Amino acid sequence: MTKNNRLYIGDAPVHWKDVVQVSRHQSELALSQTAWDCIRNARAIVDHIVTRNEKAYGITTGLGALCDQVLSGEQLNRLSVNTLRSHACGIGSPLTTEQTRAIICAAIINFSHGKSGVHPDIVQALIDLLNKGVTPYVPARGSVGYLTHMAHIGLCLIGEGKATFEGALVPADKALEQAGISMITPGAKDGLCLVSSVPCMTGLACLALDESERLFKWADIIAAMSFEAHKGQIDAFDRDALNLKKNPNTSVVGNNLRLLLQDSTVIARHKGLRTQDALSMRSIPQVHGACRDQFDHTATLVQHELNSVSDNPVLIGTAEDYRIVSSANPHGESVALALDGLKIAISELGGISERRLDRLLNPLVSGLPAFLVREPGVNSGLMITQYTAASLASENKQLSQPSVVDNFVTSALQEDHLSFGTPAALQLLHILDNSRHILAIEYLCAAQALSFYGEDELASGTREALTELRYIVPVLEEDRFLAPDIEQACALIKAGKSIHDREGSIAGKIR
Repeated sequence: MTKNNRLYIGDAPVHWKDVVQVSRHQSELALSQTAWDCIRNARAIVDHIVTRNEKAYGITTGLGALCDQVLSGEQLNRLSVNTLRSHACGIGSPLTTEQTRAIICAAIINFSHGKSGVHPDIVQALIDLLNKGVTPYVPARGSVGYLTHMAHIGLCLIGEGKATFEGALVPADKALEQAGISMITPGAKDGLCLVSSVPCMTGLACLALDESERLFKWADIIAAMSFEAHKGQIDAFDRDALNLKKNPNTSVVGNNLRLLLQDSTVIARHKGLRTQDALSMRSIPQVHGACRDQFDHTATLVQHELNSVSDNPVLIGTAEDYRIVSSANPHGESVALALDGLKIAISELGGISERRLDRLLNPLVSGLPAFLVREPGVNSGLMITQYTAASLASENKQLSQPSVVDNFVTSALQEDHLSFGTPAALQLLHILDNSRHILAIEYLCAAQALSFYGEDELASGTREALTELRYIVPVLEEDRFLAPDIEQACALIKAGKSIHDREGSIAGKIR
């Protein structure tokens, strides 16, 4: 529950948008008393096991293929520290601040269930990282689904590695000191608790869902602009016909398009121009709707995972009556499969956008000046923007290959089936950026195409979107440096606030 810009965890199911609020919009995070009680109860079980010197995976034994190596005493603390050091082996450019914050938030949510056994001080330290603005330096690459990202975050808590505080990248111990956060001293199971769950894929998935949700609305708006510029045949969006397709989001998109185009003189005047349009125009409800279906499925599974326990082992019961269960809850198969599906869906959203903008640029099918410039020949107009869109769409095809089926064996045969859900999440975020740029290019092309019509001929909905773009990107009268235009259109699409939020706007009424 979010109240006064603070997210409270522990008394109700968590929504993926809660993670977005913390990671992207800097809401503070706090745990309920119920959550703290559950965390302390699980820690009491760990302390009881250590006191009695019982054999329990990850508490009094080594990890992975070393699960039968029994440890005791000071070795247990060393194991936790060494786990963070040995598992912090990610490579490449770091995650963004919001990506790292999303992962930390998802980890705290997992610990709040009270089945991990992590020390309460570690949970508080993670909360402090978020609320006091310390962001560990976490290399993006190197995870097969879990382990490395959280190891780098855990390393920061013991004062090793690097972190960003108040805009400066500094040694982690210095960042903690400047923020007033005490370094932790991990004990039994703490190192394993920090690395052995899937907040990396669920946290990143929440950000991807946020970006996808916004992109779907913009895709419908921009597609409506292209459809109008192409003098499309509106019968393709007939309510009764679309309702015969039993995918609910097909009708949702159809409703959006009819609303956006309802008073278009261009559409009305060209009714009957052709029997039917090309599929990239005619099938917008079916394609965009199917992509939304995949989004709904992914959101449901991410929601399930956020409210699940993804530790191994899990601690059940109380210090007086408990069970330690070694299972495979950290296996992120359901989220990985869903993310692979959403990768394909967002790639399709970009792919059909590229096909639409290509039709607008081609005078053989558009009936408009070649490449949408008034003096073609001396001007190339928007010709090469389609090359850029095609390149991004091609890259999306490669990134859309399923990650979950690409398997390897790790830890000396002990971990011989992996989800690769975190790479899938990172690929999805890359695909989202590519598709957002493709849609930005279509936005530019559709707006330029509509400039060849009288403004009073356009639908109210498409005219709103055109006006919004024209605040920042002028009509193309002759060739100019186009890369900044693309980036400005892309920034408008990515922005959290837009025409969807404007009171009384047509765009604000679409779903």
